[in-house]
Order: sequence, then C-alpha cells, then structure tokens
Amino acid sequence: MKIRKFNKLAFSDRTLLGIGYILLAIFVGIIVVPLLYVVVASFMDPTVLQNEGIRFDFSTWTLTAYKRVMTNKMIWVGFINSTIYSLAYTIISVLVTIMAAYPMSKKDFVGKGFFNSIFIITMFFGGGLIPTYLVIGNLQLINTPLAVILPGAFSVWNMILARTYYQSIPEELREASSVDGASELVHFIKVLLPVCKPIVAVLALYQFVGMWNSYFDAMIYLNDSGLQPLQLVLRSILIQNTPETGMIADIQSTAELAKLAELLKYSTIVVSSLPLLIMYPFFQKYFDSGIMIGSVKG
Repeated sequence: MKIRKFNKLAFSDRTLLGIGYILLAIFVGIIVVPLLYVVVASFMDPTVLQNEGIRFDFSTWTLTAYKRVMTNKMIWVGFINSTIYSLAYTIISVLVTIMAAYPMSKKDFVGKGFFNSIFIITMFFGGGLIPTYLVIGNLQLINTPLAVILPGAFSVWNMILARTYYQSIPEELREASSVDGASELVHFIKVLLPVCKPIVAVLALYQFVGMWNSYFDAMIYLNDSGLQPLQLVLRSILIQNTPETGMIADIQSTAELAKLAELLKYSTIVVSSLPLLIMYPFFQKYFDSGIMIGSVKG
C-alpha cells in the first residue's frame, strides 16, 4: 500500500523523499553501528578484537568484564550517586522551570518584558568557572551533592519550551476554572499540569539525561570519592585508562592488565547506558508530542 502511494507521487517528490530516506538510513547507521560495536566488543577478547575485528563467534565470548564491573564497589557507588543526583536534579529542575514558565506565558503578567530580558541575557553571558566556584564555595556547598544539583537546575531554554507549550493551551480552560472560583494556584495544579504531561516528560528526560552524562561539575566540586557519580568512575577507566584496583587486583601479567582494561572500557559504557535505554521508551510518546506542540507557537 505504501509503495503504491509512493509511485503515485510526482518524480520530484519521489526523488526528494528518496534522498530523505537515504539520509535517514545513513543517520541511523551512524548511531547503530558504533552502539553495536561497543556491545559486541564488551563480550570479545581484546586480542581477537584488535587483530581480527568484530566476530560473532559466541563460543569465544566472555562475561569476565561484566562480572568485574558488577562486583566492583566503586561502580555501584557511582551508579547509586548518579541515580540520586539525576532524580533530585530532574525533580527540582522541572518544578522550578514549569513554575517560572507559567507567569511568563501570561499576557497580563506585570514585568514580563523585564524578566524575559534578564532570562535571555543569562543564555548568552555567564560568570565563568572561577566566579562560579567562588560562589559555590561561599555558600559552603563544595564537596556536597548540592554543588552538582543546584547551579544548573534552572534552564532558560527549557523555560522557553514550557512557556511556549502553555501558550498553545486554549485560554478557555482558564476562563472556565475562573468561573468555578479556582485561584491561579488551583488552576495551575489541577487544570494546567494534567494537560501538560508531554512537556513535563520532555523536560524530565532532558534534565535526567543531562545530569546522568555530566561529570565536569562533579570533577570540580566533589573531592570525596564516595560522592562521585558514575561518569567520573568511567572517566578514570575510559580516559585515564586506570580501572579501579578491585577490578584487576588478581591479575599479575602486564599484558593481561592491558587486555582487561580495554575490555572494561566497553562493558562500563554498556552498563552506564542501560538506564537511559530502558527509560526512553516510556517517555517516547510524550517526547514526540511535547516537542511538536511546543514548537507551533512563537
């Protein structure tokens, strides 16, 4: 049926659509091929991988790297820390963002232009790393989880997305709730939020993924290894090539150390990506509608 519809199109339309499909296939390949490579490489012997490349000979695959990753204390500490930081950051960020976007979406909000200018300025200008570090230090947040969670909790770009989404909601909803005697707070919580699930899900996904993948702020502000998120632990394995001692303590040969370190790189990537891969399907329907609806009105 789809082929018949395609054949009924004009030649120029078929050509343009065909180019689109080709570009889409290339884009999918750019994403899928490295992902497949990492997953398969995490099971293969590093020597075989280096000499022969990817092989789908399951008899030679091993779970050694995953066993060492799953039994390592620092991996689990980092995983738990990242989960706590990401959840707390997401909740705080979404709450602050949707509450700031609501008054900014109202035409009769006094001072709307002033606050909008202030918000826009912060998108283009920042204090820089040293002033930010001094502020965090003066607030006595260094080496605390709040140093990672609070500074970036509010995003002007996300506020603009939420504001645009609010503006796409019919004004008749507010008029109806006003007739029933609902205050602004009651209208916001009981009327507006239930119809804003798509944009809330989009913001939550953005912020959770951003915090889960973040490591720079934690590297700057956190000194205690017990507070470090998973990405810092992975950084020592992937960038500095220094796996945790508990993961390789029983290996004596230098060659074996190098092989295991190489193997651990791929397995840790897979382990750290699993939560995001599991979470995305549950947000997909909200993600699509949230982005599209919030983009049709300026």
